[in-house]
Amino acid sequence: MKKRKIELAVISDVHLGTYGCHADELIAYLNSIKPKKLILNGDIIDIWQFSKRYFPPAHLKVLKKVIGMASKGTEVYYITGNHDEMLRKFCPTSMGNFHIVNKLVLNLDGKKAWIFHGDVFDISIQRAKWLAKLGGYGYDMLILINSFINWCRVKMGKKKYSLSKRIKNSVKGAVKYINDFERTAAELAIENNYDYVICGHIHQPKKEVFENKQGSTTYLNSGDWVENLTALEYSFKRWRIYHYNHDKLSPFFVDEDLKEMDINELIASITDAKDTPKYNSLDKEFSEDYPEEISEKEFKKDALLDSQSATQDGDGV
Repeated sequence: MKKRKIELAVISDVHLGTYGCHADELIAYLNSIKPKKLILNGDIIDIWQFSKRYFPPAHLKVLKKVIGMASKGTEVYYITGNHDEMLRKFCPTSMGNFHIVNKLVLNLDGKKAWIFHGDVFDISIQRAKWLAKLGGYGYDMLILINSFINWCRVKMGKKKYSLSKRIKNSVKGAVKYINDFERTAAELAIENNYDYVICGHIHQPKKEVFENKQGSTTYLNSGDWVENLTALEYSFKRWRIYHYNHDKLSPFFVDEDLKEMDINELIASITDAKDTPKYNSLDKEFSEDYPEEISEKEFKKDALLDSQSATQDGDGV
């Protein structure tokens, strides 16, 4: 089956090692695309809540898939977040096509994109880390309870229901925090002349243009793979939010070549890479390196459908 060849894909807040992580769905998504660059924008592995008692094979397969993509030529950037902050002591580190960084600036068709996780804006993490970690455990338990409730609702023929979304949308403090987060990121991007600012952290997929007296910028958030199951995609000089639950997805559940490869072979194939491109080498035309498998007209149509479905769900795209 043909994979969608895109310029750039951004995912964040996967939280591998927790009960809420939708690893199988993420593997299906990654198997359906072939990006030049894959940005893992923080909280991919939940080291805060890591437990030897719970790390299913599907979660390990996600890591195997990412390493496999790097071994095949995709540049992978792992941007550290608060739940995987332990990796910050290794920044910056590069192993062939795999890079660990705290933040990233890319040149996208002449425009500057500023990419970071976003926990730098979270005062609760900076001043009371123990409280933030406690909140993380509570959120994980809420997702586990919600999973059981949704299982019961499906059995009764009812639609799934998100407790955490309901809580976020009903608590004024949570709504204000999200709005302040987005506004702060956008204003800093405008101040530093960035055309795009791309974050994760708050689990709220969004695409919105912010303006002030100094200029404008496009704020983008990749959402998460716990509740929303979303990603950001860049192609044909345009951004779109990919929704796993709404967008048409071919059943790319198995990578036969990866299935046969040992994890050590995958790691070796990365570290033995001969050429490592520079960090901001997205200036070449998309069509030179990747023949189009979908037309620009089709991409615009997908983006429009994506925008409509996101608006219906209240994601604010």
